[in-house]
Amino acid sequence: MTNKIPYILSITPILTLIFLLAFNVFIYGDNSLDGANQLALIFSAMIASIIYLIYGGDWKNILIGISNSIAKTTPAIIILLLIGSLSGTWLISGIIPGMIYYGLQILNPKIFLFATVIITAIISISSGSSWSTIATIGIALLAIGKALGLPIGLIGGAIISGAYFGDKMSPLSDTTNLAPAMAGTDLFSHIKYMMYTTIPAFIITVITFLLIGSSYTIEQPQNIDQLLFSITESFNITGWLFLVPVIVFLLIIKKTPAIPTLLIGSILGGVFAFFFQPNIIMLITNSSILNFKIGYMAVINAMTSDISIFTNNEIINDLLKTSGMKGMLNTVWLIICAMIFSGSMESSGILKRVADPIIKFAKSTGDLVAATTGTCIFLNITASDQYLSIVVPGRMFANSYKKKGLAPENLSRTLEDGGTVTSVLIPWNTCGATQSAILGISTLTYLPYCFFNILCPIITILYAYFGIKIKQLI
Repeated sequence: MTNKIPYILSITPILTLIFLLAFNVFIYGDNSLDGANQLALIFSAMIASIIYLIYGGDWKNILIGISNSIAKTTPAIIILLLIGSLSGTWLISGIIPGMIYYGLQILNPKIFLFATVIITAIISISSGSSWSTIATIGIALLAIGKALGLPIGLIGGAIISGAYFGDKMSPLSDTTNLAPAMAGTDLFSHIKYMMYTTIPAFIITVITFLLIGSSYTIEQPQNIDQLLFSITESFNITGWLFLVPVIVFLLIIKKTPAIPTLLIGSILGGVFAFFFQPNIIMLITNSSILNFKIGYMAVINAMTSDISIFTNNEIINDLLKTSGMKGMLNTVWLIICAMIFSGSMESSGILKRVADPIIKFAKSTGDLVAATTGTCIFLNITASDQYLSIVVPGRMFANSYKKKGLAPENLSRTLEDGGTVTSVLIPWNTCGATQSAILGISTLTYLPYCFFNILCPIITILYAYFGIKIKQLI
């Protein structure tokens, strides 16, 4: 049925979406994610549905497709809400202030960006999760970087670059397991072959951040002693606070599912707040006494709503804020609208209709890898889902790679280089929306500094055209 739809009509929903998103950014700027872009996704989904119905499609099929698309994001939405609650309890318990306190003493602006990439990469490799890394140590590093006076875009780029390197290379990562499964190779062959493009991209990224940091001049250097004093004046800073993140990271390494891990981390943060920060609990509840009721109210408020802790230092005040689950609701709204668009495009077959000519374009090995990479990025933009950007091109191009005598490792590597790392660069993609919400930085602000994520697809295409590390079928 979809073959009957003229190609120009097939791309109309995508062109509409691109136009509306660009227009919204022009009109609303960073506030375009507060509703305008959500409506753009729904309007574009409506156009896709109308085209499908005109050519004999069934409305029930559209609804089923949308329902299935939204259902796929259920774990991500739950994780997003739990990350909001975790950031709240880790703030009032003193865990995040403690990380800021010690981080300010260890790190300095010259090596901060370099260290951030290395730290997030190590933690992400160990945990297999860029989301968990960014939601925990990433938030603390962002606060430290802001206290040091560095631009938030640079800090966000360093955090995401390191976290996605680790996610991409860890055998515990879901996408690292998904890509070889789609391509038809084994996990460790995939990781080994992926190193050829990933390691150079990471080295360039690390050197770039080191050069930026060493040459960067802070216009208004902060008095670190004043910042440290402001933290210790409000919080009881002790090494015992780090027991909670250690437990969370151990659970992640032990491959405990993300949802129970984050829930445990949130609850432990609340328990530690009661024992270590009684003054904070009384402060945010406007109470002069401490009992179970007051402690319960403080923890629930931190998990669900806006919390601001004020000190005598404006810089520290800006870091000691959280919105709990409430702060994640706008992102949940965006994800649901993105899945409405994705579901209508996929269930109507329009997505396949748009992608089919891309396969015919691929003549040489370079063309094939470029087409695969482009399709991954295209699906991250249109389907708004990281997993679809791996699964769909994996199914589409598997036979093409075999026909050209290329080993499946070439395909699995390209799926990760084109799909995994670029998802976080799209504002309405589940990854881009989530990381933007967690860090409180708009996607377009950190995008120019995600050097690792930008370099990976470029390097994998260059390798293909120059015949570098292109494995042939035996």
